[in-house]
Amino acid sequence: MRTLCASTLISEVFVIGFAGLVAMKDPDLSVTMVWTVCGIAMFLCVALCGMITRPGGVALGWALQLALFASGFFVPTMFFLGVLFAVLWWASVHYGRKIDEAKARFAAHQSA
Repeated sequence: MRTLCASTLISEVFVIGFAGLVAMKDPDLSVTMVWTVCGIAMFLCVALCGMITRPGGVALGWALQLALFASGFFVPTMFFLGVLFAVLWWASVHYGRKIDEAKARFAAHQSA
């Protein structure tokens, strides 16, 4: 699960960075505010890569997906990308757990 979730989160780092570039063109938003928010979000994505398997890691990932979707109020394309990454996050968690279970069964079978 960790590998799939980390891949999704690292992809989000790039999307958030590009969204920051688009948000800079909005005259109502200051460049400092845009890059502070984007920088914090990008840092959280990278930090969350190491916390996926800990309690609450997946829930924090869902909160990050919600924040990514909510950024659509500033960059409308992020509504679409937020939904897309929420689906990718669900798939990463769901299928990642299945892969982990299969690996555990295989390891148990090999040791027996």
